[in-house]
Amino acid sequence: MEHFTYKTKGTCATAIDFDLEGHTIHNVVFTRGCNGNLKAIGKLVEDKEAEEIVAILEGNTCGMKNTSCADQFAHALKEAIK
Repeated sequence: MEHFTYKTKGTCATAIDFDLEGHTIHNVVFTRGCNGNLKAIGKLVEDKEAEEIVAILEGNTCGMKNTSCADQFAHALKEAIK
């Protein structure tokens, strides 16, 4: 299992920590941001394949921003599975 820390850009959350076992997601923790919603994302993606989650979350926006915590997580996953 490999651990990753991704510094977010343009969101209330400042970082995302997660583990990948192959391409399977584990232990997602967002730093700062909307605590309840971000804990829910972590629970929903646990044991899912990174590519599946990228396809779902990439491009999601928050308010007037052109990104979101979910979109940033998709970017983090893409970077991690390169």
